[in-house]
Amino acid sequence: MIRVVVADDHAVVRRGLTGLIESTDDLEVVAVARDGSEAVDLVRRHRPDVAVMDLQMPVLDGVEATRAIVAEQAGTEVLVLTSFSDHARIDAAVEAGAVGYLLKDAEPDILLDGIRAVARGESPLDPRAARRLLTRATGAPPHAAGGAAGSGGGAPADLSPREAEVLALVVEGLLNKQIAQRLGITERTVKAHLTSAYQRIGVADRTQAALWAARHDLGGR
Repeated sequence: MIRVVVADDHAVVRRGLTGLIESTDDLEVVAVARDGSEAVDLVRRHRPDVAVMDLQMPVLDGVEATRAIVAEQAGTEVLVLTSFSDHARIDAAVEAGAVGYLLKDAEPDILLDGIRAVARGESPLDPRAARRLLTRATGAPPHAAGGAAGSGGGAPADLSPREAEVLALVVEGLLNKQIAQRLGITERTVKAHLTSAYQRIGVADRTQAALWAARHDLGGR
């Protein structure tokens, strides 16, 4: 069972998220916070697997709450759930240690899969927000990247064609389950390709891999 703390300052959102999460067999909400300070206290008390964090909250905003939770080193990962207009806060939250971010207009299944992905050690990124973050990090225009693997450009860093293809889909913001469906392979095979790719390019996590892939023209198709 994946244990979750939900943090949002809007009662309707809190209730909606709690109901959605509790409707599953493998996720449970152990606490609900109305602001960032309460979120930090509840994470400290319950030590959940995942904290679903809004960014714009009173008392302590989601960025500072994320920073405090990460500093606790209690094993809780932070998944940001916010609006697309929060550009600066999204960037700040990632720098503060959030491992993934999804937008509030995401489909329910995407959100639930995102929570599961975070608990597995993945970094789910909404494609729209991910594209902007990658653009900012690489300094390239949104559509300046070249073709992905399989378009004739070859795979850098001795990546296999399939590893490069998987990384290109990571840049698009797809979760492992979605990559598996897109490529017609198993989710376990996707994980194996990612593990191998991480070792080849010298990165430790999905976000670093996505940034590397964008810099080496593996995204943008």
